[in-house]
Amino acid sequence: MRALTLIHRWLGVAFALFFAMWFASGIVMHFVPFPALTEAERIDGLAPLSGTAIQNGPDAAIRASGLAEADRVRLFVRSDGAIYVIRSGASVVALHAENLSPAGVRTGELAVAIAADHARRRGLDVSHASLEALADYDQWSVPNDLDPHRPLYRIALGDAAGTELYVSSQTGEVVRDTTRRERAWNYAGSVVHWIYPTVLRRNWPLWDATVWTLSLIALLTAIAGVALGVLRMRWRSLSTPYRAWHAWHHALGIGCALFVLTWIASGWLSMDHGRIFSTGKPDAHEARAFTGELLVTMLGATALSGAETAARELGWFDFGGRAYRRERIDLERQHLRTFPRSALRDEPWLTDDEVTAAARRLAGCGSVAVVGGDDAYAMKSATPGAPVYRVQCGETWLHVDGASGALLERLDPSRRAYRWLYSALHTLDFPALMQRPTLRTAIVVVLCAVGFVFSMTGVVIGWRRLTKPNPNPPPP
Repeated sequence: MRALTLIHRWLGVAFALFFAMWFASGIVMHFVPFPALTEAERIDGLAPLSGTAIQNGPDAAIRASGLAEADRVRLFVRSDGAIYVIRSGASVVALHAENLSPAGVRTGELAVAIAADHARRRGLDVSHASLEALADYDQWSVPNDLDPHRPLYRIALGDAAGTELYVSSQTGEVVRDTTRRERAWNYAGSVVHWIYPTVLRRNWPLWDATVWTLSLIALLTAIAGVALGVLRMRWRSLSTPYRAWHAWHHALGIGCALFVLTWIASGWLSMDHGRIFSTGKPDAHEARAFTGELLVTMLGATALSGAETAARELGWFDFGGRAYRRERIDLERQHLRTFPRSALRDEPWLTDDEVTAAARRLAGCGSVAVVGGDDAYAMKSATPGAPVYRVQCGETWLHVDGASGALLERLDPSRRAYRWLYSALHTLDFPALMQRPTLRTAIVVVLCAVGFVFSMTGVVIGWRRLTKPNPNPPPP
């Protein structure tokens, strides 16, 4: 009992404010997520390819890129002309389609022109657009998915919403946007919840170890508190031996013990990153079976012929050993062609037969089915209306995007358990609640508000303990 008391007392003094911060910021994050450029915004900001002369095909772009192999190739129009972006793993190379010269952005003037053209197509005011900075990192560009694009040009539009766009110096694409409202709320939401100051988050290993350690200590604090609270409770009379703030802390702690424990434990698991559970990333063998190397010989002279004139972006990828061209007309509409081109293919997405054929390249893979929206392990495509296919390979499931052919997720038994222990317990994304978003929101807000009030009683007690010795000694 003495050990529990000492652990909870002094760790509580140190971590009560963390608990209050996490609960309050959790409410903010439910309504205002971390800034990101949505797929709808990205597509809306692209110009149609019609009327643009393309002098070289994607096969020539792959050869000129200098990459040993290519996973995917995209073609779109920037303010300075048509651009190929060739991807190989985490590496990207951008080339001008006209002459296959490097298309990285090296001047602020070009970055402003690209951002203004993108914003204008989205209906934003660009009359006061200006370059704010060129930097590897700032508060809103620290996530790792932006690593291939650094450094980033930050362009302020000067509009009423305080919109800022980030332009990749490597490909010249707009890769992130923020507004004044998003930035303000995220200082009270994601930044404090994830302990996300730029100076720490830019060093991913240090940030990962720091937050994982703090979360683990917080979990031990909560476990000690629950054990102490249960042992101290007068169960016959359902009363507490404490007085004043200690009594409130004890009663609220017993009342919300299950929620606090599961929420803090699942928050710690959010930082797992493969320490205990699998990561959900397909291994190289699985990825190669579905989306292998896009060979130059797959494309050839027909790679551009017959493309949809209204397309905003063309993309080429390999799926199951066959080359596809993806023609993005808008967010929800696309054509998917094969090479050599098949006149019989009119489907906008990959079919279950095509996914099944690709699955046969991987030993042990069997049935293929569309993942329903109410599935407990639902996964959505970034393209509305596109199916996501589940390929079962023994006890492992692979999710394939029917719009792009991308291998989205690998769910082995470990990852499926993680889905419940982290995601369900931390964000309450239980299928029944996901079908009732208003109810889910109400439950999230009420539980986090109760957790915040409970944590603030701990903050008061901790403050009094530090400023007034022995304010409320434990009962005999």
